[in-house]
Amino acid sequence: MTRLLRDLPTFIYGTTRLGDRSVPRQQRLEVARAAVDRGLWMHTSRQYDEALEVLGETFADANASDIKAKTPLIVKVGGGTAEDVRTTIAENLKPLGVEAIDIGQLSPVDGLENDLIGGGAALSRLRELKDEGLVSRFVLEIFPWTSAAPLEAIRSGHLDGLIDGVITYYNPLQRFASNELWAELVEQSVSIISMRTVAGAPVHTLRDVPGAAWRPYLQERAVEIAPIFERSGIETWVEFCLRFAHSQPQVVATVGSTSRIENLDELLRHSVDLEPLPEEVLHDIAALQARWSDETDIYAEPWTM
Repeated sequence: MTRLLRDLPTFIYGTTRLGDRSVPRQQRLEVARAAVDRGLWMHTSRQYDEALEVLGETFADANASDIKAKTPLIVKVGGGTAEDVRTTIAENLKPLGVEAIDIGQLSPVDGLENDLIGGGAALSRLRELKDEGLVSRFVLEIFPWTSAAPLEAIRSGHLDGLIDGVITYYNPLQRFASNELWAELVEQSVSIISMRTVAGAPVHTLRDVPGAAWRPYLQERAVEIAPIFERSGIETWVEFCLRFAHSQPQVVATVGSTSRIENLDELLRHSVDLEPLPEEVLHDIAALQARWSDETDIYAEPWTM
């Protein structure tokens, strides 16, 4: 997994907002088409409500074959067996109207995670999905509450040749890997795709606007991060977050979502010629993230963060 995925672009469009029914469907279609027209990679999942259907409708446009060729996809797949993974691939391919996935975000549950550690037969069957052309590459999904199994799997070496890297939430307010797993990722130079680029909203919005933070812990963390952001002298939260993610040498791409074309263009504008954040800024954030991991993240119930 060392230095793989280096062909990915700096920014990947995440499609969570394409599935948001509170946003007019026509607006979502326009953003999807804008992402396609800009030649962007996209990240999507059946879990994002109507996102697959909105993308499928976009791909079914007059220039369908050209659109599909221009739009590489990262798609969340998973389950407890390799056959479950095959099934979830099919569930995503049909509404999208495509024949294969470029990168599968592998979410192993119900025993499959143990096969990744022990080198069970499931690994051979996952490789068969690649051999059949259903998926070109896999990245392993990691969260604080699932860090133990990926840590052992990466150490075991059984993932070599199957998994090209990991994908997780990584932004100034969230680093979704235990301290031990994060240290192992750094030690082995594992390639990382970071999701939730801007943590959901500008840091001052998360700190000051009631209800802006999805969970109270994000508001509490925004209180600690806001002074660091202000001392940096960087004008926008978007630029700060993109530079933060790509200050980590192993981060090959960041995934960010928006339902507005102007916000998409802002993300793209700040995704070129990225300079690392100052060392003191990175040091301060890393110290906070290490503390948060031990105090909160590793004890969280699944999907509560």
